[in-house]
Amino acid sequence: MNIKNIHIGPMIRSKVEEYGLPIERICRFLDKTEDDIEKMYNAKSIDTDVLLKWCKLLKFDFFRFYTGHLILYAPPLVRIDKAGKDKENTIIFRKNIYTKEIKDFILEKIETGTMTAGEAVERYKIPKTTLYKWMKKI
Repeated sequence: MNIKNIHIGPMIRSKVEEYGLPIERICRFLDKTEDDIEKMYNAKSIDTDVLLKWCKLLKFDFFRFYTGHLILYAPPLVRIDKAGKDKENTIIFRKNIYTKEIKDFILEKIETGTMTAGEAVERYKIPKTTLYKWMKKI
């Protein structure tokens, strides 16, 4: 799975096949035709309302892929207090929430030699102790 370039349609198709849901049930639940469903399976992105329905139908949080992307690839937090903005109105992404998918993604890169532990710490701003705890559990 590629967290950097998310193609949500194939992920949905994979879960549907895993659960073996009949297309008729999917069409009724989403109020869409079979052609619409097939287009969604091939889509890179899907409207959030529709994606939320898929999450409910398949009992799986597809939004976690996007959260993982934000954790790994969002730019570092820049304070804009001095620019006249209120702290309450500033959205802050917490960088210390690591899902299983993110852990697996980073550990796979280290195991395959694509990235060293030091590079992972530097690139993704993961505390060294956290990364080494993950590596111990492998």
